Amino acid sequence: MRAAVLRNSGDETVEVVDDMEVTEPGAGEVTVTIEATGVCHSDLSAMTGLIPQPAPAVLGHEGAGVVSAVGDGVSQVAVGDHVIVAWSPPCGHCVNCTARRSPHLCTEIQFGRGGLPRFVQGGSPVFGMAGTGTFAERTTLPAEAAIKIADDVPFEIASLIGCAVTTGVGAAINTAKVEPGSSVVVFGCGGVGIAAIQGARVAGAAEIVAVDLVAEKLDQAKRFGATHGCGPDELDSLKADLTGDGFDYAFEAIGLPTTMRAAFDAVRRGGTACIIGVGAMEKEVSFNAFELFFAGKNLQGSYYGSADVRSDFTRLIRLWRAGQLDLEGMITRRIAIDDINDAFAAMRAAEVIRQVITF
Repeated sequence: MRAAVLRNSGDETVEVVDDMEVTEPGAGEVTVTIEATGVCHSDLSAMTGLIPQPAPAVLGHEGAGVVSAVGDGVSQVAVGDHVIVAWSPPCGHCVNCTARRSPHLCTEIQFGRGGLPRFVQGGSPVFGMAGTGTFAERTTLPAEAAIKIADDVPFEIASLIGCAVTTGVGAAINTAKVEPGSSVVVFGCGGVGIAAIQGARVAGAAEIVAVDLVAEKLDQAKRFGATHGCGPDELDSLKADLTGDGFDYAFEAIGLPTTMRAAFDAVRRGGTACIIGVGAMEKEVSFNAFELFFAGKNLQGSYYGSADVRSDFTRLIRLWRAGQLDLEGMITRRIAIDDINDAFAAMRAAEVIRQVITF
């Protein structure tokens, strides 16, 4: 079958091959025929090594498709079911899934069964990114990572919910819990940032400011619910005009220490700065000891939108059906797997919100 493979961490391109094989589903596993998969900035981060990923690996983690085979003991889904791939699925049994009620923080599957090689090429094992590998015609997953959805949801829409939409919308409504009438600023207007803007709009924010270096992205952000847009140098002036002393909530969707610090500075005393972007392990963000006490601000990370994928995927689909989430508008380009390296180039150039591969 066809697949896009990262040969070595640090490579700037992936190799599209047609001789990849997928492993058969074992006990508790399913094979999914991938119909659509989004191209996410985290795929680039896996290529550069910012996100640790053993190689060789089939990249891709934002996918949707149809269950084509099931292993022993699988009852969650059956052959023919339409599913969204969850790259960080909850096991349902650990302390995070039960007592702490934080299934998004469960690592039992992701760092356990999910980390096994899922592909074979030329007799050698090949990993799947984040235990998934959706840049392939088929992938084998733990059954918990295949979340059943209604058959009438377009696969392109479903694929976006697998990562960008859940991460961004979830950060607003689950992690930060944006309140109606509040003020919000979002740093970065890529796929996740646009989803965070939509989440803030759904939550009822009165002002939503989009911040980006690319002017075209600011215009796009207004289509999705931003009330204002500006470059970083204009933010302080706009903040003063809109809020006086700072925003109630700030969302950082870039992953750089400078923008994380800027998000913290943008909120008022007692406000919330929510970090969505994936930063490098060796990079640090600095705060002085007095300001942490005196400002009384909340600085929080948001992992996978603090979502319980078993219920939140369906909730996001319902919001899309109701017209409250514009997911079609997030798709800038529809491409074939052969165009994957061009897609990465477009992402590096900040030309797109989301690109979707269809097989």
